Amino acid sequence: MSAFVIADTHFGHAKSLSFITPDGAPLRPFSSVEEMDETMVQRWNEKVGKRDTVYHLGDVVIPRASLKILERLNGRKILIKGNHDQHVKLSEWAKYFEDVRGAFFHNGDSTMRGGLIFTHIPVHPACLQGHYLGNVHGHLHCHQVLDENGFPHRQYFNACVERNNFAPVDFEEVKDYFRK
Repeated sequence: MSAFVIADTHFGHAKSLSFITPDGAPLRPFSSVEEMDETMVQRWNEKVGKRDTVYHLGDVVIPRASLKILERLNGRKILIKGNHDQHVKLSEWAKYFEDVRGAFFHNGDSTMRGGLIFTHIPVHPACLQGHYLGNVHGHLHCHQVLDENGFPHRQYFNACVERNNFAPVDFEEVKDYFRK
């Protein structure tokens, strides 16, 4: 059994196809919302087995009618709610997610000093000091949290689909990122 993270699938969100990256390229390079959704379902199920666990770091579906897509996704799912998940009632999320949380703390292991906090929106760097090795988050889509020198901040891992080939990321890869 493996664990995975993913964020900002925005299943069913047609408007997301019109968003662009800072260099002017499409944020989501799909010709239709159906193509986008089917690609993400296929990539999810190619990586995730029935007994694996997926931490979805928020912004799952827009609109609510797209919830039915979640029935097709492999694995045990845990939701860390995002800012666009407030329109769905807990009773509706409970049909598809084993647990629904505001954040999740992972203790780490013997090969990784300190723990990680999983959130939708990245936490402030001061909140990590003395508490967490890093923050696994969503919300920023193609962007990254930058350090004071303008480089990607090493205490943050962006699990958004746009940064991860529109697929879940194996948690072992995330731990390797923080071990470096």
